[in-house]
Amino acid sequence: MISMLQEPLVQRMLIVALLVGASAPVVGTYLVQRRMALLGDGIGHVALAGVAAGWLAGSAAGLVQQDALAVPGAIVFAIVGAVVIERMRESGTAAADVVMAILFYGGIALGVLLIGIAGGSNANLLGYLFGSISTVTWADVGVTFAMAAIILVLGIGLRSALFAVTHDQEFAYSTGLPVKALNMVVAVLAAVTITVSMRVVGVLLVSALMIVPVAIAQLLTGSFARTMTAAMGLGIVLCVTGVSITLEHDLQPGALIVVLGVGAYIVVAVGATLVRRQRRRRPLAETSS
Repeated sequence: MISMLQEPLVQRMLIVALLVGASAPVVGTYLVQRRMALLGDGIGHVALAGVAAGWLAGSAAGLVQQDALAVPGAIVFAIVGAVVIERMRESGTAAADVVMAILFYGGIALGVLLIGIAGGSNANLLGYLFGSISTVTWADVGVTFAMAAIILVLGIGLRSALFAVTHDQEFAYSTGLPVKALNMVVAVLAAVTITVSMRVVGVLLVSALMIVPVAIAQLLTGSFARTMTAAMGLGIVLCVTGVSITLEHDLQPGALIVVLGVGAYIVVAVGATLVRRQRRRRPLAETSS
């Protein structure tokens, strides 16, 4: 393993895993607080259409690397999708759930079609659906670092204001906070997070990376700030561990990271339940004695 760390590819994989593991749970904490845990799935579907559109644009422009515009395309489509979803949520559109469903499934269907038109293969499609961290370049590392920095700076720097908005919007309005603007910040950060995480776990599993570490952290902590901090640590551990295991074994990194996370959640949830039961029994035992 130590000798592998000297390989540039392994270094790139671990750096990206660390960046994604630290940044994805930050936005996930806000989504869980707002009871919008599945928002990442929807935006991920739209982002896939952006990947395909970027691929098609690169092919039409005659670029040597056809997928050179895939990530920029995903960013644009994901942000537009997040803004549309947030606008519908704010307006309270009666058929918002139907419109979002059409947007979600239309996005993934359009993505599949456009990648086929651009000349992409099923392997290329699977790479974006389930992640392809082994293909990251140093340029990808730079882009991931820049986007992760944006997520961390805004997500942590605006934590007090964003928490107020996600926890109680009426209170946030009464204190003079720009609620609509802050809601849009959360939506855009979610879109950026999805494009950052896409190379690690893929658009179909990206929501799990945002939510599962937060769900585990909530079982272990009692405050919003501690939950976010713990979720970031758990995200880093899960991503780095998953990638490290795949260096020794021929497994899909994205799927392994999610399975490790779900397994950790089950263990912690069972442990927390047993601890609560033990605490309830102690007063009864003391009373009876």
